[in-house]
Amino acid sequence: MTLEKSQLNELHWLMEMLHNIDVGLVVLDKEFTIQIFNGFMENHSGLLPRQVKGKLIFDLFEEIPQDWFTRKAESVFLLKNKAFTIWEQRPYLFKFDSYRPVTGSADFMYQNTTFIPLLSSTGEVSHLCLLVYDVTDNAVHKQGLKKANEELAILSQTDGLTQLFNRAHWESCLLAEHKRWGRSQHPSSLVMLDIDHFKSVNDSYGHVVGDVVIRHLSNLIRHHVRETDICGRYGGE
Repeated sequence: MTLEKSQLNELHWLMEMLHNIDVGLVVLDKEFTIQIFNGFMENHSGLLPRQVKGKLIFDLFEEIPQDWFTRKAESVFLLKNKAFTIWEQRPYLFKFDSYRPVTGSADFMYQNTTFIPLLSSTGEVSHLCLLVYDVTDNAVHKQGLKKANEELAILSQTDGLTQLFNRAHWESCLLAEHKRWGRSQHPSSLVMLDIDHFKSVNDSYGHVVGDVVIRHLSNLIRHHVRETDICGRYGGE
C-alpha cells in the first residue's frame, strides 16, 4: 500500500469516526455558518448535513440565544482557548428531544457543550468546533437527588400529625428570631394555644377523633397566618 493511499484510508476512518461518535460535532466558520454536521446532530435534529452546510446556525436553531453565543464564540476566536457551558448554567444549546431509555420522562436533552478553536496552517483561528454531550441521565438523577433531599429536609422539620413545624425546628427558629429581635428591637410576638377540654374529647370519642380535632385546628392556623409567621406544635394538643 502506498503512503498516499494509507493516508487517504486514515482520513476516511477519521471522518467515519467523527460522523458516528455518540457526541454532537458542529464546525462553524467565523460568520457562524455550518461547515461540518455529524451523525449525532443529524439524528437528533432531523436535518441532513447537506441541508445545513453553509447555513447560518441561528437560522436553523432559533433556540440558540444569538447575543450570548456570539460573545462566547468571539472569546474563543480571540483568546484561542476552549470555552465550556454546562447544563446547570444553560440546560441545552440545541433543543433536542430526549430518547434516553432510563430518563425518557425528561422534556428535552440536557447538554454540556465545549467550544474549541480550530487553527489554520497560519496559526490563526479560522473555525469553531462545538462538541455537544448528552448528559440527560446525570442531570435527571442529580435533580431527583436534590428533590429527594429537599423533601427529606422538610420531613425532618415537620410534625407528622399537624404538618406544622416540629418542636426541634420551631425552637431553633424561635432562638433565631429572639436574636434578631435583640439586634433590631422590632416588635415581635409569641402566641401559644391550648385546646380547651381536649381530654374530654379523647375520653368520649377516642384518640382518633382527637387527632382529627388537632389536624382541623392546625389547618385553620396554616390558613390564617402570614407567610413570614412560624407555626409549630409544642406537644400533645
